[in-house]
Amino acid sequence: MPFHVQAATVRIGVLAFLGAETAVESWQPVLAHLQARLPEHRFELVPLDHHGMLASAERGELEFIITNPGYYVELEAELGASRILTLAFSEGRPDRAIGSAVVVPKEMADISRLEDLRGKRVALVSREAFGGFRVLWRELDGAGIDPEGAFRSWVEVGFPMHGVFDAVLDGRADFGIVRACLLESMPEYAARLRVVAPRNEPDFPCATTSRLYPDWPIATLRHTSASLAKSVAVALLSMPPAANGLSWSVPADYQSVHELFRELQIGPYAYLRAPTLMALAERYWPWVALLMTAVAGWVIYTVRVEHLVHVRTQALTAALDERRAIEARMRANQEQVDHLTRLSVLGELSGTLAHELNQPLATIGNYAQSVLRRADAGRLTEEASREAAGEIAEQAERAAAILARIRAFAKKRAGQRERRNPREVVVEAVALFRGMLAQAPDVVLDDRLPAGRAVDMDALQIQQVVLNLLKNGYDACRGLGPGRCRLEVALAIVDGSLRIAVRDHGPGLDAAVQGRLFEPFLSTKPDGLGLGLSICKTIAEAHGGRLEARVAGDGPGMVFTLSIPAHD
Repeated sequence: MPFHVQAATVRIGVLAFLGAETAVESWQPVLAHLQARLPEHRFELVPLDHHGMLASAERGELEFIITNPGYYVELEAELGASRILTLAFSEGRPDRAIGSAVVVPKEMADISRLEDLRGKRVALVSREAFGGFRVLWRELDGAGIDPEGAFRSWVEVGFPMHGVFDAVLDGRADFGIVRACLLESMPEYAARLRVVAPRNEPDFPCATTSRLYPDWPIATLRHTSASLAKSVAVALLSMPPAANGLSWSVPADYQSVHELFRELQIGPYAYLRAPTLMALAERYWPWVALLMTAVAGWVIYTVRVEHLVHVRTQALTAALDERRAIEARMRANQEQVDHLTRLSVLGELSGTLAHELNQPLATIGNYAQSVLRRADAGRLTEEASREAAGEIAEQAERAAAILARIRAFAKKRAGQRERRNPREVVVEAVALFRGMLAQAPDVVLDDRLPAGRAVDMDALQIQQVVLNLLKNGYDACRGLGPGRCRLEVALAIVDGSLRIAVRDHGPGLDAAVQGRLFEPFLSTKPDGLGLGLSICKTIAEAHGGRLEARVAGDGPGMVFTLSIPAHD
């Protein structure tokens, strides 16, 4: 009896800087793609703030995290997070994507430089926000401005980030700090606010007050399965760009984020803060020297690790390019093999094709001769002429239909999937099979499909499988004599799969041959190549299905069953 295994839940924590509802909507294309590519798992998005993500990760409730590069670097040091891919948008570069923007009302003319922010009130999400504060903090530090003493007051609005705009517009703050590109994405605010001291950043589509940093990564945690991480990375690398341009690339170099944290002496580099080191130097200078040596070693180690990551990233990129090239060659070779196999099937059936075409051609000739004889004898009537012309046209259409089906089946073309009615596909294959045999066996079609049901398939490849199975069934039973060689084709939907079963009434196969039936170059016919069933099995697996063979349970013969997914 069939049974179903409950899909394992894979939880992906997402930093919801625009609120939980917007986060779920924004990341839905990623969730849908992973669910389609890895159906054995059930993926779940978990919108979180900074504290919630840290707590969930510590409790082992998340398998992956998607967050800003600053918080990733902190979780990398604290929990062993390890990035596997980096976000990439079609309009920019993944290594230059995150910046900070200082916004003020358009009518406020007294703020045009960073130095003008002294003594003003600031609005921001929180002091832990990466694009919403820490990126700009580095620029302020470079300009000699200490945020702790330079601003008159702080208004921390929390998520969602566009609350910063409201705080500036309703007068609770003189300026706000937000992530670059947020203002441009909200026209209702862009009409009333402007960015202070925008930098010239080539190929970056938005105004930014700060330099740029790599985009968000997706990262694993220490307990994440290595095989699951690999499957997710491969699946996301194949994800086509979403409607908003979102896609994924190989991991970017996050050394610039480490440099920011090191300069500000925060996050993993908080131990470098001058007051702590000065106190240690005054009281325990020998130990400080030892500590500094250890810190230098750690910095060197970090730089070396980043360098190795960069080298490995380049190697991974080259390997992926090579893999794509190999897959392209394999697809081309498979299409060539499929085409040659169809020609082989036609070659095996075409021995009687001349006899089959001879019947309509002989009929045409007989009627034409009759017309000539009647005309010579002066007995050609309009009724006789119309009767002869009608029969000639009917037989010509019959011959043309046989040749048209053969030509369509033999035509070489690239594989393509489309929604087709399985009954129509099978009927066409049966018609092609019977049209090429002088004494074709009876083919009984048992259609149990719901009316109008369509399935995603490559119709020509499915016809190739059905025609192969019909030909094999005919070869198995044609030695039984006229009238006893009969084939049956059954169509049904079982457990969400389309099943096409072809049954013959031949002598069957022994157990040893059945066990190796789908191996290449294994044939039970003296002149067979042994490739037909092997290629049919490959076609079935390419459709996400399978091809099976068994002995008929109600009499002699074999039953070959093709199963492919039939999702609505």
